[in-house]
Amino acid sequence: MRRHRTGKLRPSWQLQTAKARFSELFRRALSQGPQWVTRRGKESAVILSAEQFEQLTTRARQPRSLVKFFAESPLARSGINLERRPDYGRPVEL
Repeated sequence: MRRHRTGKLRPSWQLQTAKARFSELFRRALSQGPQWVTRRGKESAVILSAEQFEQLTTRARQPRSLVKFFAESPLARSGINLERRPDYGRPVEL
């Protein structure tokens, strides 16, 4: 286990150990959560369950257009009035 910069302990495997004990690494990723793999002392990869991966990538997907993004936003049906009065500028002495 390695300590993350947040101070939490998290499972960490050296690359050679991960290769030699892949079945155990795989089982732990399914039962205990993400497993970090290090190479030359640096975190290089994370093994996680397909379910966790899907959750992460589903959240990361965004609509293809800004109009669609706002139409699908939870605020679209919130009743918030987003209309503004027109601003025609202010008089300026030249």
